[in-house]
Amino acid sequence: MLVYNSRIHRKQELETIEPGKIRMYVCGPTVYDQIHIGNARTFLSFDVIRRYLMYKGYDVTFAQNLTDVDDKIINRANEEGRSAAEVAEEYSAAFIEQMHRFGILDPDIRPRATREIEAMQEMIGRLVERDHAYVAGNGDVYFSVRSDRSYGVLSGRELDQLRAGERVEVNDDKRDPFDFALWKAAKPGEPSWPSPWGEGRPGWHTECCAMIHRYLGTPIDIHGGGQDLIFPHHENETAQAMCAWDHPLANHWMHAGMLRVNGDKMSKSLGNFFTLREILDAYPADAIRLLMLQTHYRSSLDFQTDQLDGAVGTLERLRTCVKNLRWTAENSPGDGNLTEADRGLSQAAVTAQEEFIRQMDDDFNTAGGLAAIFELVTAANKYLLAAGGAIATAPTLRAADTICELAEVLGVTLESSQDELPSELVDLARAHAGYAGTDPEEAAETLLAARQEARAAKDWGTADAIRDGITALGLALEDTAAGARLRKA
Repeated sequence: MLVYNSRIHRKQELETIEPGKIRMYVCGPTVYDQIHIGNARTFLSFDVIRRYLMYKGYDVTFAQNLTDVDDKIINRANEEGRSAAEVAEEYSAAFIEQMHRFGILDPDIRPRATREIEAMQEMIGRLVERDHAYVAGNGDVYFSVRSDRSYGVLSGRELDQLRAGERVEVNDDKRDPFDFALWKAAKPGEPSWPSPWGEGRPGWHTECCAMIHRYLGTPIDIHGGGQDLIFPHHENETAQAMCAWDHPLANHWMHAGMLRVNGDKMSKSLGNFFTLREILDAYPADAIRLLMLQTHYRSSLDFQTDQLDGAVGTLERLRTCVKNLRWTAENSPGDGNLTEADRGLSQAAVTAQEEFIRQMDDDFNTAGGLAAIFELVTAANKYLLAAGGAIATAPTLRAADTICELAEVLGVTLESSQDELPSELVDLARAHAGYAGTDPEEAAETLLAARQEARAAKDWGTADAIRDGITALGLALEDTAAGARLRKA
């Protein structure tokens, strides 16, 4: 399996520290607001990477933090007249809720910065003892960037070629403009904790490194995040690990590409700024995933909002194909003798799975993986169209299972309890077909049989009443070569 390693700027064979096991960490959000779709794209990318590694049989331990103490949280709290803890708790819960709605798997470990102060202080103390950090006159503790001879190994940047002030905080208390805060001295009204260097709170770059070392050990197999984190955040993380424990933080560094909206950088002033919650309120999560996964995770994604309607149609095409395959297998079973077309469908399922794996093994190429799924859908639709009457059950069900299995690797659900027929069908069947049971599936079959009898007897009033009642429940009635059936409209 080939994985692009940002540190060496090329793909390399995935080699794990322990055979069959992967320890993986992805930087989580700073919880001061609803996350936007750019954040969501990064979390989706690594959710799919994690899912595929599990599909390949790896035992994956996945950790992701919540930054619940930070300048942005404190500023929001001051603006709203609340405590920083209240703001962090509200948006931590909101983030987890939106991840669930988006189909993102929960991490195995979800540490919060405010609960890891001791681990961070231990690491900072170790860096101070080794002369890689110092206590400034203002009470802050800074990491001495120039004490790390390997600094720049991840981003490929050389300090002397960078301008002071470019993505770094210029501060007269620093020995060097590029030094960054490991511990910030307490200020009035801000959350703080006691430490050997006085009351204060951790710096942003400190938490991930300490959490990784505590929960996963270092080095880990994979560290991920958005491309905007390569410098200075991830560069600073790996510098701390190297100086504290004498080895890199991670063996493979992976970064997701940035997101633009309708060709422009997402901005509130341009009116193209969308939170994940807004998009999920308007479109199915599976459709949003399909749209995003059509672009490779490392490539910049131009999120075209007008393409979401098309993604909904694509999702429906997948779901309809699976429903057609399963329904036809149940209602039009053949005699067990396989035809050339039957064997062709079986081979199409095998080919789709092999091509899906081949594409995903090449640095998690979801676009290629989706193409393999759609090739099987096309073959299945052609098979059903040409079959007409009885078909072979085994190849048909295998095709349906394969489509669902591969889609599930991408976190796209094609079958769920939401596909169940509404209970109101029971009342409709009682009113028009004398049904006495309570099962919606049986009620549907009774209604369809009653409608067929009414049509045969030219009782158009009854037939139309059944049809209209079905339509009113948000269902569509389809007449096929194998008989009539119901589906969600």
